[in-house]
Amino acid sequence: MSGRLEAKVLVVTGGTRGMGLAFAQRAATEGARVVIGARDKDRGEEVVAQIRNAGGSALFVPADVTVEEDMARLVDAAVTQYGRLDGAFNNAGGGPMASVRETDSDNWHRSLALNLTSVFYGLKYELPAIIASGGGAIVNNASVSGVKGDGTQAAYNAAKHGVIGLTRSAALDVARSGVRVNALVTGLIDTPLWQGVVSQAPEVAERHLSAQPTGRAGTSDEVAALTAFLLSDEATFISGASIAIDGALTA
Repeated sequence: MSGRLEAKVLVVTGGTRGMGLAFAQRAATEGARVVIGARDKDRGEEVVAQIRNAGGSALFVPADVTVEEDMARLVDAAVTQYGRLDGAFNNAGGGPMASVRETDSDNWHRSLALNLTSVFYGLKYELPAIIASGGGAIVNNASVSGVKGDGTQAAYNAAKHGVIGLTRSAALDVARSGVRVNALVTGLIDTPLWQGVVSQAPEVAERHLSAQPTGRAGTSDEVAALTAFLLSDEATFISGASIAIDGALTA
């Protein structure tokens, strides 16, 4: 196996499902050594076994991205196992959806922890490790919600908007250190989370789908392809950018 990510050591959070899983599989196919962090140990070990059985290299580290010590341990495990860290896809996210008036304090803090603070913890430990390894790149998964907004997703919108700002700040901080940091502004993507909306709230799903200029949801593989490019050496002058992959929704 070989590709533009060949021999790179990459951390992927939320790498057991959806966009994180699609990227982990693609990166391994391109020759990367993938370190997956997620809470579900059984699912994580299953994903790693699948990657290894396909000829790839992968390691699973049980980690809750909202816990700083877990993120530090995830990065340390990558460096200990493979001797370096070349990049990361900070992908984990999700959480409760509600308007400002409907959002209680617990849900507010839970959403910010999962969608924003987790990215801060990732950057805090990934950046020094990547700098020490000679440089590389990080991609943070934001959302079109952080740009376009949605009255039914107050905390999520705020968190994803924060990811975009945090990405820019981090990129400027390390611009002369050989590390690039970019954000994906992902639109409606067909993931297990989206399928849950389709089955549990079809009227909400129809509202979102009808708003898509292309008439369809994106795929996790399409997101994985863009992420692979941004983490590769083909994107060496792209940093601090928030790149839309949303089917022209915010065009």
